[in-house]
Amino acid sequence: MDDNMLQPHTEPSYVERLRRQGVRVTPQRLIVLEALAAHSGHITADEILRWAALRYPAINLATIYRTLEMLISIGLVAQSDFGSGISYFELVGEAPHHHLVCEHCHAVLEVDDKALQPLHESILHGYGFATNSRHLALFGCCQACLAALEQSVR
Repeated sequence: MDDNMLQPHTEPSYVERLRRQGVRVTPQRLIVLEALAAHSGHITADEILRWAALRYPAINLATIYRTLEMLISIGLVAQSDFGSGISYFELVGEAPHHHLVCEHCHAVLEVDDKALQPLHESILHGYGFATNSRHLALFGCCQACLAALEQSVR
């Protein structure tokens, strides 16, 4: 694949971020990043493959997984499992965030990393352990489901 084919659609910051990490910029890496950016949320490897294959038919699922693994290792992509056993991937923004997953309706809410700062500090003081929560999913019950449960017991 010609590098110029991706340039008009590829966010220049991806190229810069890969280079800052000392990682080669390849068409496969750019197409995976572009797929993640195009979906601006959580996407499976299969969905990335379907999207990427329309633009780059030679790409395969093994390449997608290898690329995702590398992008996760350098902090550009986060991997999540929201309780279904399926891995979802998303671009990591400048500000880290985590997820609240409703076990009833399966809604996924994003929560800013700052909300977990007291937890980080408590673990550091109580256990002498400095946490590095790049990505965290907390499971429970969302506000709407809590309200519905309260209604049902009345």
